[in-house]
Amino acid sequence: MGTTWSVQVAGPWQDARLAQAGQPLPGQASTELTQALQAKLDDIIDQMSHWEADSLISRINKAPTGWYQVPEEFFTVVSCAQQVAQATQGAYDPTVGELVALWGFGPHGQPGQLPCDSQLEDARQRSGWQQLHLNAEHRGVWQPGGMSLDFSSIAKGYGVDAMALALEDYGLTNYMVELGGELRAKGRNPSGQPWRLQVEAPGAHHEQAGLPIALDGLSIATSGDYRRFFIVEGQRYAHTLDPRTGRALQNNLACVSVVHSQCMMADALSTALLCMGLENGMAYASKQHLAALFMVRHGEDIAVEWTPSFQRLAHPA
Repeated sequence: MGTTWSVQVAGPWQDARLAQAGQPLPGQASTELTQALQAKLDDIIDQMSHWEADSLISRINKAPTGWYQVPEEFFTVVSCAQQVAQATQGAYDPTVGELVALWGFGPHGQPGQLPCDSQLEDARQRSGWQQLHLNAEHRGVWQPGGMSLDFSSIAKGYGVDAMALALEDYGLTNYMVELGGELRAKGRNPSGQPWRLQVEAPGAHHEQAGLPIALDGLSIATSGDYRRFFIVEGQRYAHTLDPRTGRALQNNLACVSVVHSQCMMADALSTALLCMGLENGMAYASKQHLAALFMVRHGEDIAVEWTPSFQRLAHPA
């Protein structure tokens, strides 16, 4: 996925494969855990990375029109992606692979050149969540021909969820999992305190937002415009696109963070809210009772706004 991952765990251990209750995690068990977690991520990459030419998603993107049966993990992610696309009326869309490539943010792209209107319209004809049909009974995905799936805004979140489930399979109930900046935590840290974090604000000094939150059985994911972008004639073009227009976002949101019980859902929703912009994103998040944090650019400054649900997490009664 082009990023790193880390896991912190705290005792007591409940699984005899790891250690006796209350004892430190031995090196052999730590190695076993590391291998198990890496195997989970390798499987996700094999299925969902469009950066790998022989991955399942790459093969489906190149496949002719027809139904294709996919593994359970793939179907779980594509179903969640389609659910968010429908709920947000296309502010999130997992079928934007060709549009992403046109803007130079795909596996073979070189960001820096603007696609022309005819190229965008041609790609949009082969995109759109309405063209993505699923068959739950047979775990089937319909390829209408020329449609290019892109799970970049949900696969990392799913990876966090998968690693968390792997830890719980070992009886570990106190952990924090991080994958490329997306996080999930449960229980208590090694000091016996809740797992706490602060969301980093983009900018020259990377100042923190000042709203520390505790995660226990919750995940947080962030989507922003400050990591991958290019500038043409003074205009900034970030890697996040508006699927409804096919164009790079031009709103004043620097990033959006969402807290949710599922990290893959938080991952997709943060992208959708970023696309909606502050006013519409805040309205949607508040109506859906989402815990969301919005960072808004005002010149060189960053303002922070949040939904009532996020406020309750940051300042519990």
